Amino acid sequence: MARSDASAPFDRLDWFTLLADECFPADRCFLAVARDEDRIAVLPLRQTAWGLEQLGNWYNFFVRPLGSLDADLLGAIIASLTQPVRLAPMPEAEAIALARAFRGQGWWGAIDENDINHFMDIPENGYEDWWASRPGALRETVRRKGRGGAVVLTIATAFSDVDWADYETVYARSWKPGEGSPAFLRRFAQAEGAAGALRLGLARADGVAVAAQFWTIEGKTAWIHKLAHDERAKALSAGTLLSHALFRHVMTVDGVARIDFGTGDDRYKRDWMTASRPRYRLEYHRPSHHRSWPRLARMGLARMVRRPLVSPAPAG
Repeated sequence: MARSDASAPFDRLDWFTLLADECFPADRCFLAVARDEDRIAVLPLRQTAWGLEQLGNWYNFFVRPLGSLDADLLGAIIASLTQPVRLAPMPEAEAIALARAFRGQGWWGAIDENDINHFMDIPENGYEDWWASRPGALRETVRRKGRGGAVVLTIATAFSDVDWADYETVYARSWKPGEGSPAFLRRFAQAEGAAGALRLGLARADGVAVAAQFWTIEGKTAWIHKLAHDERAKALSAGTLLSHALFRHVMTVDGVARIDFGTGDDRYKRDWMTASRPRYRLEYHRPSHHRSWPRLARMGLARMVRRPLVSPAPAG
């Protein structure tokens, strides 16, 4: 649960600690663990008024059990739980493994698609192949808007109070809703900067920040956490120019193997990315618990009992 060549931000112990501190200070946040000699499985959870839910929120690209997906280990964790569990958004392989473990322990529930993740694996010839395959309108916008020099682009790899203030100003002036937990995001950005993983892109016009993007690099993947632009400067296409600069940077300088655009089926993501995959929601209950029955009835008991598990997606 530490940073490594294969880790994701959302799997690290420091991520869960930061979430607990800044986003869920009133909840009981914990790791349910099962171990068999050198094999271990971990399920990050938090206690809520509803029951047990994922130790995660809108900042997570995904939530999942960590370590081994062994049915016995996952089953041991589930056997220790008494309250209903719901988790989202989950990758398919982990969702299927956990759903099977719940069913193996006699729990009733459902697994359903609930979101989309857009991503891309870097093609053989890297940036050149990728950019040549992008929509013509996008490439033309970058060519036309970038040639005048009206927008100045920077990509910071170290945290700066000045840069972060510009990021927050742009976000506040964008179409995005208010930030859910600005203290969490700032502390995360500071930690990523200290680790050399931060890629904070800013676009300025006449010295004023008009577009901002917050990326990190980890596990040979570039993670796109946040992006926004000042609506008053929309004609400059500063956000598009900044996206292009960041995509090129992580491919040609950082040498990542994948770029992940998080959750959400926003149309603009299709211009930049080359693939998508579903994310899943799980909800399971112990049928022996009398409080489970009203919820199971609302979910549609017949559908849940008879519904087969989704088929695993092809690797990659």
